Amino acid sequence: MFKNTSKKTIAILQSNYIPWKGYFDIVSAVDEFLIFDDVQFTKRDWRNRNLIVQDGKLLWLTIPVNTKGAFHASIADVTIAEPNWARKHWMSIVHAYRKAPYYGEIGPQLETLYSEAGKFERLTDVNLHFIRGLTTMIGLSTTFLRTDIVPRQAADPTGRLVEICVARQASLYLSGPAAKSYIEQPQFDAAHVDVVYANYAGYPVYDQAMEPFEQGVSIIDTLMRCGPASTFAQLKSNPVPSGLFE
Repeated sequence: MFKNTSKKTIAILQSNYIPWKGYFDIVSAVDEFLIFDDVQFTKRDWRNRNLIVQDGKLLWLTIPVNTKGAFHASIADVTIAEPNWARKHWMSIVHAYRKAPYYGEIGPQLETLYSEAGKFERLTDVNLHFIRGLTTMIGLSTTFLRTDIVPRQAADPTGRLVEICVARQASLYLSGPAAKSYIEQPQFDAAHVDVVYANYAGYPVYDQAMEPFEQGVSIIDTLMRCGPASTFAQLKSNPVPSGLFE
């Protein structure tokens, strides 16, 4: 697995529910991955939902959450509204993938993750539970932390990222491409932290049992249809950096 051995590399991202391949490409490329859930929860986003392929169509799996009257709640404070959500999601996954080539290998591990996830009350704990579990299933080894281990002093978004990088003694920050719209590069330059952005273009396709092919589905789809070894190989930062970074 590729990591930049000359520099400590970190990523700082909000947690997503059963994320897609690109999320784990970033996980695989860093020494520390910090869950940035002390920011506002956004509805109709990837925080509490994701896509699988069922019966040749895209299907949303959405965790019901309590948001009424909590318009400015952070992701870390959002609670789950329905106690049986995990069982329902697992049954949808069984229906979608029971005939997939790697269901026999992946299914029991996922079933365990879902049975454990149903015990959590907070969305952030569910998401981190799955991110860690899926990371292990893919064969990655990355340290996960939460950003609240670094006391907040900065008022603006870029300043917060910079102070986390400095506190964690990181010299390279790997960001998702969407952050280009708000990151203020001079603040990173002043702190002597290099910034690189992930490039999600060019992932391979596989037999997805659906047309047209959709890259932006949960990595569960890739694991079920391709297996852990192939999923690992599809991450562009493995075994050498072959296009993940812009």
